[in-house]
Amino acid sequence: MADKAALITGGSSGIGLAVARALGEDGYGITVSARRPDKLEAAAEELRKDGLDVLSIAANMADEDDIKRMVAEHNQHWGRMDFLMNNAGLGIGGAIADMETKKLDMQISVNLRAVYLVTREATPKLKEAGANGGAMIVNTASIAGKQPQGWLAAYSATKAGVIALTEATAKEIANDGVRCTSICPGFVDTPMTEWIRGQVAQADMIRPEDVAEVVRCLLRLSPACMIPEVMMIRPADLSSAAGP
Repeated sequence: MADKAALITGGSSGIGLAVARALGEDGYGITVSARRPDKLEAAAEELRKDGLDVLSIAANMADEDDIKRMVAEHNQHWGRMDFLMNNAGLGIGGAIADMETKKLDMQISVNLRAVYLVTREATPKLKEAGANGGAMIVNTASIAGKQPQGWLAAYSATKAGVIALTEATAKEIANDGVRCTSICPGFVDTPMTEWIRGQVAQADMIRPEDVAEVVRCLLRLSPACMIPEVMMIRPADLSSAAGP
């Protein structure tokens, strides 16, 4: 049994899978969760084939009962939680005037409400780990939470909410040895950014492994060092401010 355990939502691909691989390589027992059981299990098997200790739990982040079950199964299997990454999310583009309420509610539910609920359910075990060497929560936000985008208003608002929630969480539990960071990347080469690939080449996107390395760095810092927020942008994102 691993000495440390991590729970990662949205762990079947992209950022979540890259972080799961990195932490598994660093000796963590890993729980990956995602909505689609087939895709999730395929990802978990890929990690297991490389010798990593992985538990997969299919769960819908829009369902509170699924969230409670996911955290309970993680705790039952590993007996501890040293790291939590709230990474599951979705973005639905469109003008505010045309957005269906159902699509608005989906984004609020998965991108923000679920982060709150998973954190709530995970806090007792995180505090236990915090009292015995430290624990960490990393929440995947977005550059859109810092620089809100038209036609992504709901997504931008939920990611801004994640940033605020992360800071508020830190104020509640930092003295319990639990550090909290929101990561705010620009376009990352994941299935979620396929819609923009006609305008932004894959080679010009941030890699999921870049985010994983940021997580590794955060975990290696001393308990005295807290990083509330990390922004990750592409060189192209600076061009408009770079001048002629």
